[in-house]
Amino acid sequence: MKFRIAKEAFLEGLQQVQQVVSTRTTLPILSNVLIEAKNGTLSLTTTDLDVGVRGSVAAEVSKEGATTLPAKRLVSIIRELPSAEIEITVDAKNVASISSGPSFFKIIGLPHDEFPPLPDFDDAKKYSIPQTIFKEGLKKTSYAISTDETRYVLNGIFISFNEGKMTLVATDGRRLAMIENELEFPATHETEIIVPTKAIQELARLSKAEGEVAVKLQGNQISFQIGDSIIVSKLIEGNYPNYRQVIPGEKKERLNLNREAFFETVRRVSLLSSEKSNSVKLVFGPNTLDITANSPDIGEAKESMTVKYAGPSFAIAFNPDFLMAPLRALDEEELHLDLIDEMSPGVLRTADNFLYVLMPMRVTN
Repeated sequence: MKFRIAKEAFLEGLQQVQQVVSTRTTLPILSNVLIEAKNGTLSLTTTDLDVGVRGSVAAEVSKEGATTLPAKRLVSIIRELPSAEIEITVDAKNVASISSGPSFFKIIGLPHDEFPPLPDFDDAKKYSIPQTIFKEGLKKTSYAISTDETRYVLNGIFISFNEGKMTLVATDGRRLAMIENELEFPATHETEIIVPTKAIQELARLSKAEGEVAVKLQGNQISFQIGDSIIVSKLIEGNYPNYRQVIPGEKKERLNLNREAFFETVRRVSLLSSEKSNSVKLVFGPNTLDITANSPDIGEAKESMTVKYAGPSFAIAFNPDFLMAPLRALDEEELHLDLIDEMSPGVLRTADNFLYVLMPMRVTN
């Protein structure tokens, strides 16, 4: 195998696929990137057996072939090469010679036929999702994914294709983010799946603002094609909790808030919350909202906002990081905060299709 390629193009192609490579693996081949050169294109593939990523990049191929090379080491070499063009030759024993200007490297690879193939999706259910909707949906929900590995069904995003709608949900048991969008697909394609965090991170990284995401679903595997990149992942098996149950049906008070002003106020006040008392208190009075934090060992902070509020005076406390997470991820200027009482979950909503349920914290006065 022999090819010439622009350094920046090769580096970008490798960086697109190297994220899933595990450095701690019992199978040496999983530390490698599969490189296939033919028809003026390099195809680059990595996998950890749960998630696989494939991308392609244009190259001047003078001898077609395939090999696998250590991914992280290859990236660190290519990054440091002095010249804008690279020539790589791989011999029959999978030894790659890399030349760039005055630099020369030799690295030892492994045979390409040992590399685990990505699954094919011949009989798959297919969906086409606009990238803008998909990227926005991931951004508005993924921060709420649970990192608690004992509750593995929560270690991903729940995606439901049902009644002409695609619903994305993430929760860690203390908060829940959900977004719904209308989407056309056949009634036979109605289903519910859980896509693991690692695949979600890759999707968020590779999603762009234009075009479609081509989704294929077969058995417990899913593939997402975004431009020239393909992400393949196993699905999380198990029953996702009934998230509709935790969304409060009634509301007693609704506040309209400017997202940016609310976020900045909470952010400033939360500087005086501590690990011990990690909460900010929202105190409602006639047309005012006081946001306070009090840590006996540090001090206290208070800031007031003018809001339209004519209900009874009361206070509710939230974890500031959980309160700020959706505010950071949203673009909308206006938000609604729906409340029932001090002990019931608060719900942040946008005018359209997003909601965020947050459990309050018990605080002593």
